[in-house]
Amino acid sequence: MKTRIDWVRENCLLLRAITQEFAAARPFAGKTIGTGIHLEPKTVALLLTLQSGGARVVSTGNLNSTQPSAVDYLRAEGVTVIGGQTTELSEHRRNLAAVLDHRPDLLLDNGGDLFDLWRERRFPGLLGGTEETTSGRMRLAPLRAELAMPILVINDSPIKQFAENEHAVGQSVLESYLRITNRVTNGQRVTVFGYGACGRGVAANFRAANAKVSVVDRDPVRRLEAHLDGHDTPGRDTALASADLVITVTGARGIIGPADLPLLKDGAILANAGHFPVEIEAEAMASAPAVARRSSFADGVEELELTDGRRIRILAGGHMVNLAGPRPMGNSIESMDLGFALQARCLEAIALGQVAASDCVVPVPRRIDEQVASAYLTMRYP
Repeated sequence: MKTRIDWVRENCLLLRAITQEFAAARPFAGKTIGTGIHLEPKTVALLLTLQSGGARVVSTGNLNSTQPSAVDYLRAEGVTVIGGQTTELSEHRRNLAAVLDHRPDLLLDNGGDLFDLWRERRFPGLLGGTEETTSGRMRLAPLRAELAMPILVINDSPIKQFAENEHAVGQSVLESYLRITNRVTNGQRVTVFGYGACGRGVAANFRAANAKVSVVDRDPVRRLEAHLDGHDTPGRDTALASADLVITVTGARGIIGPADLPLLKDGAILANAGHFPVEIEAEAMASAPAVARRSSFADGVEELELTDGRRIRILAGGHMVNLAGPRPMGNSIESMDLGFALQARCLEAIALGQVAASDCVVPVPRRIDEQVASAYLTMRYP
C-alpha cells in the first residue's frame, strides 16, 4: 500500500518536474546541503528533489514537528537524518551542530538556526543558502555584515506570502483546531494576534467558519487593514478577555504569558501558529502561582486549572499547532509545492553562482518568482 508521503510526492507537480530536470542537469553535483526544517511529507518531497540534483543531503528537524515516518522514508532514500522528534531545545541545538559538522556547501534554514550557529562554528566553503520564515529573516537581518553571503528569504516572496502564508496557513490552522479539539467554531469569539499574511489567513478562515474574529496588532496600519477587512480591533486586554480561542501568529516572543491569566475566561483555548514555540509562554503559565492543577488530555490539549476554578487550555504545548498534536498535516500540498519549488530554484541559483554575496537576507529574485508562477499555471492550464 502506498503511504501518505507517496501521495504527497505524487501531487507535488512542480517538484516532480524539477526532479526530472535536476536529475539531468545535476546542479548540486559534489555539494552537500544541510537543512534544519520541519520533517513531514512535503519536506520529504523537497529534500529528495535536491538529492536528485546530485546533492548529499544532511537534515534535522525542528522542535516538536518531526514525523518518524518522514525520517524513516528519508533514510531509506539515502538522506542523512540526524536525531528524531524532540521538544528539548538543547537536543535540537546538538542536532543542528551535527548538521554543521558535515560542513555543508549550502544551507536550507528554517528560523535562522543554522546560519546563526554557523557564526559560532565557522568553516570555509559555505556558499550561502535560503531561509524559509519571517522569524528567521528577523533574526538574520541584523547579521548581514557578519554573514556576507547570498541568503534568499523564501517567505519574502509574494508567492509564499499569498499562497502559503495567507491561504494555506489559515486553512491548516483552522483544520488543526477542528481536528485537535472537535469543537464548534460557529459563534465563537476568536482573537488573532498578528495581522501579517499568516494572521490575515487565520482570521479570514475562522470568520468563514462563522466565528466572531478580533485582531490584535501593534501596527496601527495593520489594525486599520483588519478593521476594513471586517474584523473587530479592540484593545489587547479586551480582545483577550472576550476570547473563546486565542491564536498567536506574530513571530515574536512572549505574546501571552502568566500576567494574562487573570484576563482569560473560563474554558479559553490558546494556540500558537508562529514558527517558534515562544509566543505562548506555556511553561511559565503552567508554573504560575494562580495555577492550582495541571493536567493533559490525550490529543495534544493541556488544561490549567486556576485557583479560582477557571480552566485554560493550551494546544500542542504552545508549539506550531498545524504541525504538532495528533496526526499533524501542515499546509496544503499545492501551497508547499509552490514554496518548495522556490526553495529548489533559489538553492540552484546559489549553487551555480547566479546570486551575489551582496544578496544577503533578501527576497527571492523576481525572475525565480515568475519562473515558478508560470510553471504552476502552465501545469494546470496547458
